[in-house]
Amino acid sequence: MAFQIFNKGGSARVSDKKRGNGDAQHTHQNSEVQAGETTSGLLDVSSVKVPETGGFKEEELPSIPKLPPFPSFISSASSGQSDTVSGATGEKDELREKVSENSENVDAESSAEEADNRQPHLSDAVSPPRALNFVNKNLPKADPSSETDKELQKRQELQTVVQEALLKNGKPAKPKLAYNTDYTSPTFFKELFDNGNVCITAPGGSLPIKEDTRQLLALFSNGRFFVCETYKFDGKVLGFEYLAKKRRLQIGKPEYVPMQTLRALYEYAAQNGYAVETDKNEEQEQEQARMQRDFITIVARAAAMHVSDIHIVVAEHTTVMFRVNGLMQTEMEYNKDWGESFVRAAFASADISDSNYAQNEYQAAQKLGRTPLRGSHGKLVLPRNLLGIRLQFNPIAFGTRYVIMRLLYAEDSSSTATGLEALGFTEREMDFFYQLRGAPTGITIISGPTGSGKSTTLQRNMIQMLKERNYETNLITVEDPPEYPIPGARQMPVTNASIEEAKEREFTKALSAALRSDPDSLMIGEVRTLSAADLAFRGALSGHNVWTTLHANSAPAILMRLKDLGVEDFKLRDPEIIKGLLAQRLFRKLCPYCRVPATQRLNTPSVMRLREAFGDIGVESSFLRGKGCKHCDFRGVKGRIAVAEIILPDATFLDLLMKGETKKAINYWINDLNGMTLREVALSHMFRGIIDVDEVERWTGFLNQVIVG
Repeated sequence: MAFQIFNKGGSARVSDKKRGNGDAQHTHQNSEVQAGETTSGLLDVSSVKVPETGGFKEEELPSIPKLPPFPSFISSASSGQSDTVSGATGEKDELREKVSENSENVDAESSAEEADNRQPHLSDAVSPPRALNFVNKNLPKADPSSETDKELQKRQELQTVVQEALLKNGKPAKPKLAYNTDYTSPTFFKELFDNGNVCITAPGGSLPIKEDTRQLLALFSNGRFFVCETYKFDGKVLGFEYLAKKRRLQIGKPEYVPMQTLRALYEYAAQNGYAVETDKNEEQEQEQARMQRDFITIVARAAAMHVSDIHIVVAEHTTVMFRVNGLMQTEMEYNKDWGESFVRAAFASADISDSNYAQNEYQAAQKLGRTPLRGSHGKLVLPRNLLGIRLQFNPIAFGTRYVIMRLLYAEDSSSTATGLEALGFTEREMDFFYQLRGAPTGITIISGPTGSGKSTTLQRNMIQMLKERNYETNLITVEDPPEYPIPGARQMPVTNASIEEAKEREFTKALSAALRSDPDSLMIGEVRTLSAADLAFRGALSGHNVWTTLHANSAPAILMRLKDLGVEDFKLRDPEIIKGLLAQRLFRKLCPYCRVPATQRLNTPSVMRLREAFGDIGVESSFLRGKGCKHCDFRGVKGRIAVAEIILPDATFLDLLMKGETKKAINYWINDLNGMTLREVALSHMFRGIIDVDEVERWTGFLNQVIVG
């Protein structure tokens, strides 16, 4: 008869070849622990699935027939010890005879009921404590106070016989230890660490675990297992207990203690040298490797969603937010310690950065997509669809760090870029760009807020210009830092500097060098200071075609922004210098599958303003954002489109604008120069069902308001 028993730890087989012979074989096969392991060696309990009941229960074993009263290992052990204990007293022999006699008199095929009627015997499932109880029960009862030295010696000798038999069969007696459970006792920690007992879950211990798991539990080498009383059924605790048993670690029943007791326990271990000493550098390397894997995981997740920016705020807890289609959304949350480690790992992984990470300083860095992360030994790289990441590290009030990561995608690079039309520019706007690229001299300025697509528009124009001129022109770019590669251009990076004054000096130095490098065309990443603006205009005055970007609210406002920086008026009035002024925004496009006609939401405030401004015709030609569908990942919007106002100014327009007659200048531009404001371009897209009413009002104001230039 054979019984197969399966449990979480592996498999065990109990076979009973002949009932009553007392010969039982017990084999156990271990299964390797695969779940919960990490490449760094840390015990990861986050992926362990535990029963929904909140704990673990033992498997119910099948009914096993009772074995003869005296297992063979006791009788065989006793007979095997005959030579060794030949000099023992007569009481020892009596005990052996008693065991042998009972073993011989019981027939192998006798029923369990008959066996139960026999005299006291060892349990079928023999355990050392029960074996000793058998000896004690069969000794003559005596009053301990009146027991003579001889009687006491006899009792001890008989106990030794059973102990030796158990030891020979690999089952030593394990007397139950009495542990100190008074966690507030002054001697508690000293007694806990006595006899070489160590905390194997302490930092540097033999069982490395994550810090967030360590805060909830502690395991000692003698099997004592402490758990925070408020996290009895936490997934990390249950997962750790399960994996520890799978590893065949000695682990006792949980002792639930306050959180402060756990903290004091780890502090005592560290202060008194009871913690296992390991190489601190190795531990730090393991932590950084783990955080770098988290860095790659988050970046890959964002890249799959085509996220433009990742925002990480480290305060009381860490919040990770993605900007998708211009909208900020909270993606995940972690604890503060994780966030601080993540930020340090991100800085250490960058290819271009300051030499040292400073938590209270403003720092910038850049990670290139073609190189592995620093310190990862070539194992970790960015997703293939990323050219790189631009990182900005900022200190933050009521927190520790605020990090912004701008993702630069390979599909926006020169090898996969399909031109300006892919950004959403109309044929009319494409014609304006063609005229500006053909100008031999002068300056063209693109404006817009951060994240409005200025750099992408600039890059696409430069690629197109080089193609149109058959790459026979010398294009030099000065960028801080270069974001996208432009084949055929000489891209000059600005050396990274930690303070603004140093950046300005380096940028001015790079611009001066570019002007002395025989350029035909010059692209400047951004004009931030007067010195950069002066050099840009110097290039335009000296016979070069200059392209750059600037932060301004509108195309006409570009001149006011330059005047505010300190550029002389005569430069801003000359149409031979000022060739083009452009302002753009990125509008979210409606999902064509789930968009809703505006006529179905007539009571919506934005639709009511639309009707007030354009009547029923405007309402019937417009759409609103829907609830979402599978085509737009249930967002209601899919992708973004560039909406721009472009001015090709003449002397009259520039003169009116510099005199402060903004309204007259805008009217002249619209009526005489065939211009269209940003709102007018946006409305044309709205009436074609590409963008909705809310998006137009988001960037240009309420539709029932008159915009005065």
